Amino acid sequence: MNRKGESVMKFAQILAAVMFMVVGFVSPVLAAKDTVKIGALLAVTGPASFLGAPEARSLEMLVAGINKKGGLKGKQIELIIKDTGASTEKAVSFAKQLIEEEKVLAIIGPSTSGETMGIKKLVEEGKTILISAAAAEAIVNPVGKYVFKTPQKDSDAVIKILEQIKKMKLTKVGILSSNSGFGNAGKGQIEKLIGDHGLTIVSNEVYDKAANDLTGEVTKVKASGAEAIINWSIEPAQAIIIKNARQIGFTGPIFQSHGFGNIKYVEAAGAAAEGVMFPAGRLLVADVLPKGHPQKAVLTSYKKDYESKFKEDASTFGGHAYDAMLVLQKAIEKANSLDKEAVRTAIEGLKGVVGTGGVFNFSATDHNGLGIDAFEMLTVKNGKFALLEQAVEKKAAPKKKK
Repeated sequence: MNRKGESVMKFAQILAAVMFMVVGFVSPVLAAKDTVKIGALLAVTGPASFLGAPEARSLEMLVAGINKKGGLKGKQIELIIKDTGASTEKAVSFAKQLIEEEKVLAIIGPSTSGETMGIKKLVEEGKTILISAAAAEAIVNPVGKYVFKTPQKDSDAVIKILEQIKKMKLTKVGILSSNSGFGNAGKGQIEKLIGDHGLTIVSNEVYDKAANDLTGEVTKVKASGAEAIINWSIEPAQAIIIKNARQIGFTGPIFQSHGFGNIKYVEAAGAAAEGVMFPAGRLLVADVLPKGHPQKAVLTSYKKDYESKFKEDASTFGGHAYDAMLVLQKAIEKANSLDKEAVRTAIEGLKGVVGTGGVFNFSATDHNGLGIDAFEMLTVKNGKFALLEQAVEKKAAPKKKK
């Protein structure tokens, strides 16, 4: 190679090296400018994976769809999911990372009430929007400026159950609840509201959320003379409660919380689950809703997309994360900004947002945005979820004469 060729080669090498350094330095800056970071604290693995796994999949699916359509305010969403394993300690640690290091616009999750309560103060101090996928009413009562949630209210779920028990002309109730944040919150709401419905608690047992045999607890409830059981739990133990209660001969109605909205619990309880009643959003019965129902289109679309993509039944839990992302998206559109304070204020002004859990109407004093009308009473019929009202009507309908 002649000198001229060598000079050209050296120049090209130097230019390439300079370009590499420039690109290597500038790319992260450009990436930061071209994306909006949204964090998620979800129990993807561990004892609450039945919550966190469908929540993570729902978020990933929705974010991919939003990005495909241009993102938020022209920026692609960078979704940062942290697997908490349902550990409050991990949730706190990851929340600090998302707020201080990643500087996310908002955090979706955590999956459980205990984790959410564990980071509530942290997000308030960090002035970071939190839209929880957990159910306990204490998450938003009292209201925290930056804390919101999408699952329906505990108190409304309790009222739906108590109204049904009263309708069945029963008065003596046995309470079972897990020793979790969700279990404790629900137990408190039952104790607070049961007197208003003319009912009496004759047994009140708290059990280990990791238990695999609850014969002792349900035996105490049966011995108390309870005519109906209310069990408040989100853990797999709620299926064990059903099996053990039937095994010892309890024949009264069994009610579960809105944490029963996963068909896997029915499968785990087997034949004993038949007739179990619980309040839930309409996702589980989307196919039987009338065509004009305001949630019909959203529910059927989410259910179809999720089940075709992930080859598993959609659950109300995945819907809570879906709703959280939807609320955030609508708030950004309303605020016409990615400024945290503007988006936070916009959430409080959202009205008529149709999600999987209901139609959301937020305000400065209501950071859940759902009322008792977000619930339907469901039952287990032939191993599947069904509207209680329809199941009762079919059972009561007289047989046609041949």
